[in-house]
Amino acid sequence: MSSPHPAPADESLSDLVVIGGGLGGVAASLAAARLGRRVVLVEELDWLGGQLTAQGVPPDEHPWIEHLTGSQSYAALRQGIREHYRRHLPLTDEARGQWCLNPGQGNVGSLCHEPWVAVAAIDALLAPFVADGRLSVLRRHRLLRVDNRGDRVAAVTVLDLDSGRERVLRAALFIDATEIGDVLEAAGVEHVFGAEAQSETQEPHALAVADPFDQQALTWCLAADYLPGEDHTIERPADYHRLKTLQLECWPGPQFSWTLSDFVTHLPRERPLFVGDTDEASLYDLWHARRIAWRKHFRAGAYASDITLANWPQMDYWEKPVVGVAPADAASALHEARQFSLAFFYWMQTDAPRHDGGHGYRGLRLRGDVLGTTDGLAKQAYYREGRRIRAEFTVLEQHIGVNARPGRQAAEEFFDSVGIGAYRIDLHPSTRGRNTVDIDSYPFQIPLGALLPVRVDNLLPACKNIGTTRVTNGAYREHATEWSIGEACGLLAAFALSRNQPPRAVRADAALLADFQRLLRGEGVLLAWPQFGALTPTRRVGYKPVS
Repeated sequence: MSSPHPAPADESLSDLVVIGGGLGGVAASLAAARLGRRVVLVEELDWLGGQLTAQGVPPDEHPWIEHLTGSQSYAALRQGIREHYRRHLPLTDEARGQWCLNPGQGNVGSLCHEPWVAVAAIDALLAPFVADGRLSVLRRHRLLRVDNRGDRVAAVTVLDLDSGRERVLRAALFIDATEIGDVLEAAGVEHVFGAEAQSETQEPHALAVADPFDQQALTWCLAADYLPGEDHTIERPADYHRLKTLQLECWPGPQFSWTLSDFVTHLPRERPLFVGDTDEASLYDLWHARRIAWRKHFRAGAYASDITLANWPQMDYWEKPVVGVAPADAASALHEARQFSLAFFYWMQTDAPRHDGGHGYRGLRLRGDVLGTTDGLAKQAYYREGRRIRAEFTVLEQHIGVNARPGRQAAEEFFDSVGIGAYRIDLHPSTRGRNTVDIDSYPFQIPLGALLPVRVDNLLPACKNIGTTRVTNGAYREHATEWSIGEACGLLAAFALSRNQPPRAVRADAALLADFQRLLRGEGVLLAWPQFGALTPTRRVGYKPVS
């Protein structure tokens, strides 16, 4: 039995503490350590990588990613994933020789891969800095509380989930890279969550009235393969009969169906699990969208089946919000999200119309091994939004949205750019039953002002918690952009410490800003798109309409 009294807390002092080991947290830690800073990286799970790994979401990237990345370190991560396959897995000679190897041959992006491989690639990137003592990674440590001193964070206390021991982490600077902005709340940093009002932002797609509990659906992803002729039917989830008939008012039918509401037009669209033979690559079916292992890329017998990652509209959980609610309510919603995904999987196994005229794909098998779990589900829910700082500068739809910038051919150019990104504005159904918002956006820049809280001097946001609105968050949350945000924060922290200045002073002083941007370029960070404005907007690829 554990003691009711926690063990005395350990204390440590470093230059930078990063809370959250997702892509933004990893990039921030790597960047600061590269510049010689002593960094502590804290992650509640045993895997680093966030949406790329623990949440089970293969990279959904812009169309120029193979030829143009905004960050050399992100390019190194992508290369590391491919090299892990080439060195350690039984690829065919043909697959091993492919320069742009796509292990799963999924069509959501050009690097669909198994999450555990990305974990290995991330660990390899960090290994030199762990070895020389510049970086300490505290896995399975949970944030407990934040010690504030005026407008500064003095320390954070974390709990070792294995030993039950508390640790007090002191540093000059702190970074919140948690999935939903947990440090912002604990530190009392001014922030917003949910949807803003149009009267505040003037965005065409903002709500008429602000609603903090109008939040995008989250998804609890799962991995599966398919073995025709076998039966891998799971136990029926307790609430299955209700869930299989659940329907958003804005959808053409029950959510558990192959007929969906089109992301862009909201007209009915057909998107089944398979179109014809399972080896037939299809733009429209679900199986090929996020397929993470294509057995034909591997030597005969190495993989019994393709493996796909299920992160599909039918699994979007929108019944309850999880941000800004009581902990018990958040835990209840997350439990229901897990059950929702399992219920959809059970529906596919038993009740779903088959492409050959039957019902149910009983050969579908959960593959938790590729996600580091025993139940087939990802380690963590895929959060599409969380708390966002009240920032010195907030990115609006008018800065990046195509239709919100009439007569212009590019996104807003920011004098304080610290990186680039590209993704359409993509909002999933909300907890208030609102349908998707999926609109074109221009390739954009990341402004330094969006990384600076309006008051707190030594805390930076490094993922979905930057100064965007709920609308523009839908473009800035993508994998490569989150990495670039985190890298900018890590480099900013190291630069500010070297100049003995608070981070906000860098933006306020033209000479400091010029020096910082020079540092960014030297570290392999692009601050503007080449031939700014010449690239086409990022758009959603359409799906096959219902006949």
